[in-house]
Amino acid sequence: MVLQFLVGALVSAIDIGIHAMATVVAISIARAASLRLTETPRLHLMGVMIATAAALMVAHTLEILVWAWTYGIIQAAPPGSDLLYFAFVNYTTLGYGDITPVGEWRLIGPLTAMNGILLFGWSAAILFEVLRKTLEHLDAIEVPGKPRT
Repeated sequence: MVLQFLVGALVSAIDIGIHAMATVVAISIARAASLRLTETPRLHLMGVMIATAAALMVAHTLEILVWAWTYGIIQAAPPGSDLLYFAFVNYTTLGYGDITPVGEWRLIGPLTAMNGILLFGWSAAILFEVLRKTLEHLDAIEVPGKPRT
């Protein structure tokens, strides 16, 4: 059981590092975009949010790949299992249950889910902050008397 927690903690730490880098990228996107003057604030906002969400989706995919790679190393799933699918189902807390971990690694699924929940919450916070900052910037550059487009 201790080994399961150690592996789970190590992979979670790696994923947190990946997510921290994605946060830096997302914030950089938002800051770079906020320096631009725009004639179409709504389209500008959409572009910033799409770019931020895309950066976070890439991060989550990389984090799931780390879990899948780990599952393969520790042989957490029955032979022949689709490890990427298994990692996605656990990380997203979908929990179909069609693939279950082998007995000695039965805690790896919940540890993966715990990591996924944490990082999805972090992503939601980033998206909210980028939205807030972008709207704040657009309000600051709004030309009086000119309607938003």
